[in-house]
Amino acid sequence: MIPPTFDYHAPRSVGEALTLLGTLGSDAKLLAGGHSLLPMMKLRFAQPAHLIDLNRIAELRGIREEGSTVCIGAMTVENELIASPLLQAKVPLLVEAASLIADPQVRNRGTIGGDIAHGDPANDHPALALALDASFTLQGAGGQRTVKADDFFLGTYATALAEDEILVEIRVPACAPKTGYSYHKLKRKTGDWATAGAAVVLRLDGGVVSQVRIGLTNVAPMALRAKGAEDALRGKPLTEATINAAAAAAMAACDPAADLRGDVEYKTAMAGQMLKRAIRAAAARCQ
Repeated sequence: MIPPTFDYHAPRSVGEALTLLGTLGSDAKLLAGGHSLLPMMKLRFAQPAHLIDLNRIAELRGIREEGSTVCIGAMTVENELIASPLLQAKVPLLVEAASLIADPQVRNRGTIGGDIAHGDPANDHPALALALDASFTLQGAGGQRTVKADDFFLGTYATALAEDEILVEIRVPACAPKTGYSYHKLKRKTGDWATAGAAVVLRLDGGVVSQVRIGLTNVAPMALRAKGAEDALRGKPLTEATINAAAAAAMAACDPAADLRGDVEYKTAMAGQMLKRAIRAAAARCQ
């Protein structure tokens, strides 16, 4: 289908984009990579009267280090994440996971900020942000504010981002040495969304799990922080029994929607399997 008529705007700065948002209000939508918004417009699920394209705003791109935090511009594309020496050294989970997103063509255009701001539980970066304890810098006419990933995702396509705000930066704590990490997801084919996925970041101290964060993809109305699974691991030796207990706790928290990728029972079971694989892979990297 062809989307309805809209006016196109291409601001050159965040300030200009915010002015447009303030003027146009709820009739405007922000355009990042476009892989989520444009298909919805073609299906007439979204019918904005104005599109504000963020691609010409240079200040929204790039990856830099600020103390012990890695700062990523919201319009940084997936292939830039994969190629970043800084991320490879300090946040390798993002590098690994970005290489699993969609296909090379999409990774050339799809942005980390667009993936997060859309609030789709099937997108990969929300669960990764939860596992990495990330925070998001949101900018509006009144200035900037920071929201933790734990508080950002409110429901399907619902986030803490206000209509007059732009997600400008993703801030991720650099991983300490000997931090294990992994992202495992099941998908039907290259380019498809995950049937279920699990992101794990953990530390081991003498074979005991000292730190752990887990994010799950596409098994709830929003990206899911699996706190019950974390509790099943934290402070305990990493054994098959504790891994199974973590998977059971994660599955108990799942509330997926049935779709072409599977029914509720199947998606829930696959969440448990992906988590088991991710825990084992992360633990193997704690060297």
